[in-house]
Amino acid sequence: MFDPSKLQMLENRLVKVYRHIGKIARRQNITCYRVYDDDINEFPFSVDRYDDHIYVAEYDRPHGMDEETHEHWLDSSLEVVGKVLDVPLNKIWVKQRQRKASRQEQYEKLSFESHEVVVHEAGLKFKVNLSDYLDTGLFLDHRITRGMVRESAKDMKVLNLFCYTGSFSVYAAAGGASEVVSVDLSKTYLAWAEENMQLNDLKGNFQFVHADVLQYLDTLPADYFDLVVLDPPTFSNSKRMKEFLDIQRDHVSILNKVLHATKPGGVVYFSNNYRKFQLDTEQIQAGTIKDITGQTMPFDFQQKLIRKCYKITR
Repeated sequence: MFDPSKLQMLENRLVKVYRHIGKIARRQNITCYRVYDDDINEFPFSVDRYDDHIYVAEYDRPHGMDEETHEHWLDSSLEVVGKVLDVPLNKIWVKQRQRKASRQEQYEKLSFESHEVVVHEAGLKFKVNLSDYLDTGLFLDHRITRGMVRESAKDMKVLNLFCYTGSFSVYAAAGGASEVVSVDLSKTYLAWAEENMQLNDLKGNFQFVHADVLQYLDTLPADYFDLVVLDPPTFSNSKRMKEFLDIQRDHVSILNKVLHATKPGGVVYFSNNYRKFQLDTEQIQAGTIKDITGQTMPFDFQQKLIRKCYKITR
């Protein structure tokens, strides 16, 4: 059951973390960052700031509340979030758990109007969707990794696999890449990636390839790319894919194909979100492999980040 007295715990926690994290964000001129992530058992959600909007995603966990009580709990929680972060309720967007057993989606949106906003990160613009998808279109935890790509992209041929909405591609282009190839199976995300590139008035040799990455890897020329970004899902069995993807099982063959298409001395940034992931370093045909998970951990994800990240040099 919902105990309203617990709301004070949430408020105290938010005040404490927001004071600390907000200060770091302002100092670093960062306007999109995570404020809260499941810190208190009774409030299992994450709270992200996207400029002057707030995005709350509830975790799928048994709570023992009936629908009406749950709605009251959520509304009360959002009021606390809005109060502490000084954001009006009409700028707070929520991803709720799906309750209709007949529907397959895990989450449903609270508001049925679509809401897209353009947010800013490191002088670049990105479209985020705060209402229609489980993910907003910008993974905040890869902020540092994106910066690393930008810093090293000058005059380089860059390949972004499983490119999603193309944020790495935008950073590479902003860093002066001579060519950026973005590949994804979703036409929706590819169009979104193109839009992000246009938002930043970036022009150059940019290609957006609609393909199943696992098959596309077999078409790549040898020794061609200087820099590759590889951030695959943990598991995928999309009907449009020829074979299903299991990153623990498949990462060696994927990486070796990617390295084959990379110039000697070229770099692959490889990350994934599988909690138990083990990199099979012995089987990967690379010059050096460096675990940069800690190095790419932003201040707002300390101790909370489950993804792994590696810098692999051919």
